[in-house]
Amino acid sequence: MVRRTLPLEDNEIGPPWLKPLLQTSFFVACKIHGDSNKSECNMYCLDCMSGGLCTYCLEHHRDHPIVQIRRSSYHNVIRVSEIQKILDITGIQTYIINSARVVFLNERPQPRPGKGVTNTCDICERSLLDTFQFCSLGCKAAGIRRNLCNMTFLLQPKQQAEFDSDQDSSSYKRQKAHRGLHEFRNKDYKKRLHLEAENEHDHDHHEDGASYETAVFGYSPASNSHDNISPPTPPMIINYRTARKRKGIPFRAPLGSLIYPTYIC
Repeated sequence: MVRRTLPLEDNEIGPPWLKPLLQTSFFVACKIHGDSNKSECNMYCLDCMSGGLCTYCLEHHRDHPIVQIRRSSYHNVIRVSEIQKILDITGIQTYIINSARVVFLNERPQPRPGKGVTNTCDICERSLLDTFQFCSLGCKAAGIRRNLCNMTFLLQPKQQAEFDSDQDSSSYKRQKAHRGLHEFRNKDYKKRLHLEAENEHDHDHHEDGASYETAVFGYSPASNSHDNISPPTPPMIINYRTARKRKGIPFRAPLGSLIYPTYIC
């Protein structure tokens, strides 16, 4: 097989969002939501390609494919379970970090290779296992551009069909979650209306009881104004439903029956 001698263009190496993704600075404060909590940019939209996104920016990218960038030893990584659905990562060494298999985004030069190393990255010369050729996505992109390998980032038709199916499923899940949140808000609003109606009913019932006391006992709090020199004393209102009987007078044991012995000195 004859290799191409001329360097490849960016659109021939991989998807149009690959180069902007590798050039984006992550884990910095969001320019729009910098004053809010959790405003660190660790997301990327593959459709908009507008730089790093924070959790608040995702509101404007609901139906767009989003990937999450993570951090390991001051380097950006992405989980293999996410990136392998949209890119062919053949030839790139993966690592297990925090029980998850990840791949690095950009090159990580190694000044001094370890002893007994037989295989290194073709771009940054980092030590690799014998079955791999590159250490990161950026190194593979550089290798493809320089015609150092016969690889590509483009998925096969079968893999692309699986990715489209996963995208439809994730979009359906997001729509279902949004619909469930809308229904929950409606139920909460109806519940508040019901509680307000009950409180209004209790208030009306309390006012009816106050008017009944005015009619029976001839006393109203409004009639006890400061204009009267000696306002009448309001009668005592007894609620027989809550009144309790007074306990009887406690009886103590008699002490006079005790006879203390006397001693004559």
